[in-house]
This record gives sequence, C-alpha cells and structure tokens, in this order.
Amino acid sequence: MISLITATYNREKLLGKLYESLCVQTVKKFEWIVIDDGSIDKTDDLINSFKLDNIVDITYLKKENGGKHTAMNIGVEIAKYAYVFFIDSDDFLPNDSIEKIINYIDKVSTRDDYSEISGVCGLIADFQGNLIGTKYSDNLCCSYIDYRYKYHIKGDKAEIFKRDVLLEYKFPVIEKEKFCPEALVWNRISNKYKMYFFNEVIYYREYLEGGLSDRSVEIRKKAPISTLLYYKELYLNENLNWYYRIRAYMNYIRFKFIS
Repeated sequence: MISLITATYNREKLLGKLYESLCVQTVKKFEWIVIDDGSIDKTDDLINSFKLDNIVDITYLKKENGGKHTAMNIGVEIAKYAYVFFIDSDDFLPNDSIEKIINYIDKVSTRDDYSEISGVCGLIADFQGNLIGTKYSDNLCCSYIDYRYKYHIKGDKAEIFKRDVLLEYKFPVIEKEKFCPEALVWNRISNKYKMYFFNEVIYYREYLEGGLSDRSVEIRKKAPISTLLYYKELYLNENLNWYYRIRAYMNYIRFKFIS
C-alpha cells in the first residue's frame, strides 16, 4: 500500500538503523525504494545484503549524482503503490509507523472530500523521543500553506503523499543545481489540495552535522534559481497574508544579492 523512498548519498554507515526499523514494522504492507545518488562508498553492497535477508521488499537503483530531489522524482516514477513516504537515510521509523499511516489513509478515504486531499501527515520526534516542533490543536485537514502560515504549526512533519499527486507535481530539475527546496513543491500542491494532519509520531529524525539541514543556507546559495523560485512563488501566493508575502519578498532580494 505504501512506497517508502530513500534518496541516499554515501550513507553506508547509517542505513542499517533505518533498515532494522523497517524489518520490525507491525504491518508489512510496503516496499522500500532506495535511490543511490551516485555514492562512492559501499552502499550497493549493503543494500544487496539487505535484499538477501528477504524480509523487506527492496528496490535499489543507482544513478549519476544529481541531487536529492532528482532521486525523489525517480523513486516516485518507479513506485508501485498508491502512497509515497520519503524517509531520509539517517532517520528511522517507530515499529508501528506503517500501521498508523494505513489506519489514517483508510480513515480519510471515506471522506466526501477525499479527491481534494493529497495525503496524510504525522509528527516527527528526535532520537530521544522529544517532539520536533508543535502539535496541531486537533487532527486537522487543510492546505500546507494554511497549516504553516495560518495555524502557525512549527517544525518538520512527516508527509505521506498520494503517488498521483507527486507525479502531477514533480520537483523541477534545473541544470547545474543539485538542490531544490521541498517546500517549493509542497506549496504548489497546497494550491490545489489539502493534507490531513494527525497527532501521532511516525518518524524519528536526527540532524547530522554536515547534512542538508545543517548546511541549508550554504546549499541554497549554490542553487540560486531553485531558491529564488521558491521565494518568488511564496511572495506571489495570494493565499498568504501580506506579512508573510513581504517576508518572502525580502528573502528573495536577500538571496538574489548573495547568490
């Protein structure tokens, strides 16, 4: 029912923890797609050893280095299930994560507005179990834009999207740029679809020194077109109030000068 997609680059020493968490899921209705973005370590040997265990349905594909977003696009294209869950190579899942996700998918599938919903979204905690960001006031169904800028929900969340929606809204691939803000695509989706947000932890994350999150400003400066596109679309978005549109415009000008 769910295609788990991991874009990885030289994370051979970290993938084991994620794999172990998939092996002990209470519900096994998923596949794991690993898109190797040109690693030069022994990631391929490691994944092949996982496949020999025959515990998890694994698809492994190695490609030329092009950035995480290009790997995510490929993962969505080859996914065989109706829902897609992106999982970073240095993170892992609680053992009941898939079970909870499927329960909420089943719940929203009975709603009259199901065709207007892009997916479901749960909470993230750190490796010590501390919640990252804030909870919702209650289970919530709204656009990604509203949840961020109207309800002021803070912190990263764990989104599970309908595959068809991600095929409709692919990450833009810009020549010579190896980064694209995920929020650029999430915001585009929110102009047409809502997301169902629920208050349960389904993902454990650690921010590693040297990772994408740790180097976000540096990376955005090296991907000026994608970054400027993100801020431009944000300040032109009429679903935002003027305060956030002006902030987005100021960031647009800022990155235009420092890129």
